[in-house]
Order: sequence, then C-alpha cells, then structure tokens
Amino acid sequence: MTNEARDFPAQALPPWRRAVLKVGSSLLAVDAGGLSERHARGLADFVNASLAMRREVVIVSSGAVAAGRAVFSAAPGSGIAMAERQALAALGQARVIALWQGLLQRPVAQVLLTHDDLRNRRRYLNARGTLQALLAMGAIPVINENDTVSVDELKLGDNDNLAAVVAALVDADALFIATDIDGLFSANPRLHGDARAVGDVDAITPEILAMAGEAGSSAGTGGMRTKLEAASKAAAFGIETFLFNGTAPGAVAALGTGTLFGTRFRPAQTRLAARKYWLRNVPLETGAIVVDAGAAAAMVEKGGSLLPGGIIDAEGDFRRGDMIQVVVRDGDARTVARGVSQYSAKDIRRIARRHSRDIESLLGYSYGGNVIHRDDLVLS
Repeated sequence: MTNEARDFPAQALPPWRRAVLKVGSSLLAVDAGGLSERHARGLADFVNASLAMRREVVIVSSGAVAAGRAVFSAAPGSGIAMAERQALAALGQARVIALWQGLLQRPVAQVLLTHDDLRNRRRYLNARGTLQALLAMGAIPVINENDTVSVDELKLGDNDNLAAVVAALVDADALFIATDIDGLFSANPRLHGDARAVGDVDAITPEILAMAGEAGSSAGTGGMRTKLEAASKAAAFGIETFLFNGTAPGAVAALGTGTLFGTRFRPAQTRLAARKYWLRNVPLETGAIVVDAGAAAAMVEKGGSLLPGGIIDAEGDFRRGDMIQVVVRDGDARTVARGVSQYSAKDIRRIARRHSRDIESLLGYSYGGNVIHRDDLVLS
C-alpha cells in the first residue's frame, strides 16, 4: 500500500449484492500505447472473489483509445483529430474486452452505450433488460461509452458519470471507482504536502467539490471532479460510492475482505426511497391503463406487478417506456398507481385480458410478462 493510503483508516464495507466497478485508463494504459495487466489483475481478483460470494459485478472500463494506439506503431499520440481517436477506440475496444476475459472467471460481455441510450427512456429500458439478462446468465458485462460514434462523449471521456448512471440502471448497491490516488484529499496531494485525507463524506457540498483537482494522467481525461460528480449522481439514487487506489495492491486486496482504504460517499436516502421519489415525480404521459378490481388489489395489497390478465383497456396513444397512470373505473374512477409501461397502448389493447405466456404469440415479441413491473410502479 502506498504511503498516502496510510492516511485513510480502514473502514468496513457495508453489505452489497450488486456493484459497478469503474476502472480508468490510468490503471490499464502503458505510456507507449497498449494495455497492461499490472493493476487490472488485482481488480479482477476482487471481482472473482465477489462472484464466488454470489455477488454480481458490472465493470465500466476505459482504455479503448490507449489500446488502439498499440495496434499500429505509427498511431499518433495526444492532440489527434477526433476521427482518428474514434478509429483508435474501434481498434482498441476488442483488446479491452480480451484483457478482462483473460483475467475473469466468467464469460465477459461487451456492452457499448452512449448517454443518448440512457436519456431515451425506451432505449434505457432495453439496455437495462439486456444487462439484467446478462447478470442472470452469470456473465460479467464490461461497459464502455460507444466512442466510435459518440463524439461529445468521447471528447469528455467521462466514464465516471457513465458508471454512476449504469449503477442506477442495474439497481446496484455500490459503486466502486478505482483510480490512481488513494481517495479524496482536501487538496491535490501531489502538489500540496499538507493535503488532508477525507475518508467519509456525508454530502457532496460546494466545499467538497472545491477539493477536486484536475486530470492526473495523460492516459485519461477524467479528474477528481468527475469522480465527485459521479458519487453525487449515485447518491441521488441511494447508492454508496467507494473511491480507492487501484494501483495500491493492499487497498485492492482489502476490498475482497470487506475493508475500504479510501473515501466513502454516503447517499442522502435509501435506494428504494430514491427510486420511489423518481417514480412519483416523473411527468405523466397522456393516457391511462384501465384495470379491474382484482389487479388493483394485487398491486395495492400484495405489492404485485401489473399483468396483462388484469387489464381492461388502454386509453390514449402512449409508448413503451412512458410513465402512465393506472386507473380503476368501477363506478367512481380512481387512480391506484403510476408506473413505467413496458408496452405501448396499442400493444396493451392486444394483450389485455390475456395470460403473460401469450404475449409473444400475440405481438410477435415480448418485453417480459409484466406490463408494469413492481420495481417501476408506485402507488397513488
């Protein structure tokens, strides 16, 4: 462990079942271009140990551009044109996946996302469904921004914030950010010898943000500020963030024993409360799903999902992924819930009163047996 790491006292990690691990370019890249297993191996050991404890891990990994520079000896360095950087990302992404597959004990799945995929609700649901299916299969998703086509995202190179959004996407309990510094300091410890280690952060205030320094390496462009932004985003979803030194073998090995040497960022509220708050405050689309009394009782009294068998009709012309109210019209009309619909109004009218197993034969495709899953539903 580095000398700096001794400034951070040991903290017991809280229990977690699913986590996102973000690994930056500075931990994978070598100066001449290409990737090294030097630090990745210890991180992979942590992932493998977590899987052995029946936990799930999603990796958000940088390094594609750095890996691409090693493909051709004449590949240019920093300051290259955007199109060339995109080409290097395309060349290097396969090497990033190969690196992780060689170190991990489960099948690795490449998933390339853009911020647009995560802003568009229907694409967000598709991405979430894919990641959940991969985790259910026992695979390890390795996620990167789709640098080949995402000009703005590539320019920002902000996989820290992407990792926070992915953590919310997969309902993670924890976000681990591996960097090349031991945690958050009151100032940049490489420039200020009196910098103070900050081991526990209750809230990311302007004063905490002021502690952030600039990017610390030529391989990556994300500095401490983007890590604080990511922790803030994760906290809004009720997810804890743990910042640690991925180049310090002792700090990495400690994670496998449930110990953190680094900075812990605590959420302001529980993950469930954060999600329910979001569900209650997303604007409703025009329209409604009309259900019978039995379906209403299943949602209200038993906490169940909304299934097609309890649906009478769909009003309006809403689309898959829209936030829709669920109503009962048994005399006095009343709203019983609101939630994210997995199917469009047109599709719901076709599957209403039918069994979930009939969805694919009726529509020619299926997004699952729930019209609104209980995790995407909040009672009125």
